[in-house]
Amino acid sequence: MRVLIGSTSGEEADLPALYAAPRTPWLRVNMVSTVDGAATGESGKSGSINNAADKQVFDTLRGLADAIVVGAGTARTEGYRPVDVPIVLVSRRADVPERLRDAPAGSVLMATTAGASGLGEARDVLGADQVLTLGDDEVDLALLKERLVERGLVDLLSEGGPSLLGALLAQGVADELTSTVVPQLVGGDHPRIVAAPGLDVPLELHTLLEEDGTLLARWFVRR
Repeated sequence: MRVLIGSTSGEEADLPALYAAPRTPWLRVNMVSTVDGAATGESGKSGSINNAADKQVFDTLRGLADAIVVGAGTARTEGYRPVDVPIVLVSRRADVPERLRDAPAGSVLMATTAGASGLGEARDVLGADQVLTLGDDEVDLALLKERLVERGLVDLLSEGGPSLLGALLAQGVADELTSTVVPQLVGGDHPRIVAAPGLDVPLELHTLLEEDGTLLARWFVRR
């Protein structure tokens, strides 16, 4: 994997060093898309468009993270299972995906609303201490970031999906977008990586890598 733009331009990529957070707390969002902007392929999952280069960065980011923040719908669609760091589900309904319901105690947290229809059940499944009520109707993502930092989770990785990325950007919580563009066209009617109306967030390109036509970038949110 070549570094096209970055501190070691022209050299082979040292991924853990290249993707290290510049400071903490830090919240980055990792997304993949095709050249024509699709965030999913034929299967309706991001896994149908990612490739080996994307998987290398995906694994590196998970290895650096203290916790993974993901929309409950994305976790359900993509078939998330417990991993080595806490998974933080974001859901207005407090709906726990089936494959995470039997996770070891403390390995799954829920960020939800006070009026969530599944609040009681989520507390029963995950434990009351693992369910954070952060707003009446919408999840306050800035407050979520604060609560995770209080737990010592300061290097945060979000894996979307598009609605959560849009909310993180709209609420000014995301520090970085880590993007992969795979050399593929899929056409059809697929979601983009961001689902948010009227969003205007300037970004600064920090790092750009390339492998076999796949472009992998770190974009910092301009404050």
